[in-house]
Amino acid sequence: MQEYTYLKSKELLERACKVLAAGVSSEFRKYNHPHALFYSHGKGSRIYDVDGNEYIDFTLSQGPLILGHSHPALLGDIANYSEMGQLYAGQHIQEVELAEALNRLIPCAELMRFCLDGSEAVQTALRVARSKTGRQLFLRFEGHYHGWLDNVAYGLGHPQGESMGERNDPQVFPWSAGLADNSRREFIIIPWNDEKLLEQTIVKYKDDLAAVITEPVMCNNGCIMPRPGYLEKMRGLTRQFDIAFIMDEVITGFRMGLSGAQGYFGVEPDMAIFAKAMGSGYPISAIVGKKSWMDEIATGRVIHAGTMNASNPTVAAALSTIRILESDAHVYERIFRLGLKLKEGLIVLNKTYGQNMLVQGPGPMLNTSFTDLKEVYEFRDVLQADKRKLGVFVAKLHDRGIRIIGRGLWYISAATTDSDVEAALVAVGEVLKEMKTS
Repeated sequence: MQEYTYLKSKELLERACKVLAAGVSSEFRKYNHPHALFYSHGKGSRIYDVDGNEYIDFTLSQGPLILGHSHPALLGDIANYSEMGQLYAGQHIQEVELAEALNRLIPCAELMRFCLDGSEAVQTALRVARSKTGRQLFLRFEGHYHGWLDNVAYGLGHPQGESMGERNDPQVFPWSAGLADNSRREFIIIPWNDEKLLEQTIVKYKDDLAAVITEPVMCNNGCIMPRPGYLEKMRGLTRQFDIAFIMDEVITGFRMGLSGAQGYFGVEPDMAIFAKAMGSGYPISAIVGKKSWMDEIATGRVIHAGTMNASNPTVAAALSTIRILESDAHVYERIFRLGLKLKEGLIVLNKTYGQNMLVQGPGPMLNTSFTDLKEVYEFRDVLQADKRKLGVFVAKLHDRGIRIIGRGLWYISAATTDSDVEAALVAVGEVLKEMKTS
């Protein structure tokens, strides 16, 4: 086995710590193995660090790289359009072309606005919901990630040993210090995938709820699919009480198909958020929705602004991504097939080596965790998993050239190959065997 060393990254990290807080520009980059790493380049399904280590990359930069690293047609399209200008403080033709493409592909996308990231687009959707309904509260779910801003930065974890509280009255902990006290009063939170509790809560707060916001697949924690009928129930209840139904498709958008999770499940929200894979690594997001809701922005009742919104390079990246995906009639069939091949292989290896590794997810994204539960349905189940054991698993894979996200999440891209999956399974077998004997 090749020995992976990280000396140059360590030296650069020491240098970075003198000018960057903790040496990084996003918190969770600190927790790479064995420390924050510096990368030199990426190509296709591979990424390379400054020490010359090569990895089959299943992190895909936390999900955005649906085409893999450095797709030549994508980079060419961005370069060509950027030569005409970077930012106009005005409109440009590809902005309209991108909006027309989203309107054609995404069921609920009658009108839209472009932003820079998912966090910003989520807040825009919540503002629209409050304006149209005249209500203030929104309902969200334990473990669902809707960005890092204050009013959604609760219910993403709990201090060691602390109880999550009763299911119908959860104990909610802040994700970070420094959150505004009043931001906790903006939302109600409950466990996900519990249809009876969902109905009880919406009926109870129907006169106060402006919106219900959900990940259609709980990707950020456990990669948990909705139980049959759950999203349909959510859609029915929100429609019954004139509450905005918002799907956060930051991860599922352009990953589960060109129409997102709403197309995959056949459940159409009032508004949805797209980002990550939409721009193949460039900073763009979109709030899309039904005209009856998006008219709040169109008429100016809701102010949505941003100097950097819809810049030439970011719009070109998103439009090119869509064109490339549409040009390959079998791209999603291949992504799903490879994801399920990986999933099935992981399950077989777990059984072979007598581990308690649980594998969940639809294929384009998967999650591995170590737990005695046979399936996880909600965040409270996820919290029972053995994080220490997962950390060992992730680190040992990393030292064999297989890069996955630290919380056990794997992504498949259009650049992933059968040989990549097979190499990953060989490495997983070695790691599980080593963990068993040690």
